[in-house]
Amino acid sequence: MSAEGALQFARYAYPPNELGYCGPEGAQAMLVPGAEDDIAARARKFDGAWVYLEVLAEALGSDDPLAAAVVEAYWVGSDLLEKVPSGALVDRLLTRFASQPGGTWRESAGRALAHHSFQVFEVYPWAAMLRAGLPAGPAVSVLDRCRIRTGVVRSVHGESVTVGTSALAWDGAALAPGPVVDEVARWSSGGLSLIGAPAVDDVVALHWDWVCEVLTVDQAERIRRLDEVRRRAVGLVHPR
Repeated sequence: MSAEGALQFARYAYPPNELGYCGPEGAQAMLVPGAEDDIAARARKFDGAWVYLEVLAEALGSDDPLAAAVVEAYWVGSDLLEKVPSGALVDRLLTRFASQPGGTWRESAGRALAHHSFQVFEVYPWAAMLRAGLPAGPAVSVLDRCRIRTGVVRSVHGESVTVGTSALAWDGAALAPGPVVDEVARWSSGGLSLIGAPAVDDVVALHWDWVCEVLTVDQAERIRRLDEVRRRAVGLVHPR
């Protein structure tokens, strides 16, 4: 088990786990220093993410689904994604998510990608609901918060930061980032964190209301590109 990979997994998995959306109870345990072994055990209980990590590890030729390169590919994106055949990924998902309602993933054998954006926009039912013309309800908010997005730190105040970021907006036909607005996100909880304090002008990855890590220019661009690719794949982008 890669300690580095386990920590990066926790940086992104903690916020939805804390909210009770995925993974086992007791999310705060992932923030405790030296918790890499516990994180690895907990990671297997994230039904949504673990299957992708397994597939990516196989493509890497590794027996460690928490290898740093595997975790990076799933949450942020990397060239490793291209080594997983789309059809083979869907076949694996048919076994793992056989009872998963809705979504467009069953018809995606030609475009499936072992990336978190695929889980959000194609396996979960929300994007398909929008495409079908059903009332948007909470769909837009859930899609926006559940995806990995980027933001720029404007100010730091204790365990939180103010970041400039673009939320997804729905116009009845397309789902696209709106104007940049300021919002508050946490990088630490109760004095525990998996990263150091962000600095003003840092570009960061956001998941729900949590700062996952400081990004390089290349990482930020990958996140933005994969987000648009997935929205386009499910028909939620205006034709060019």
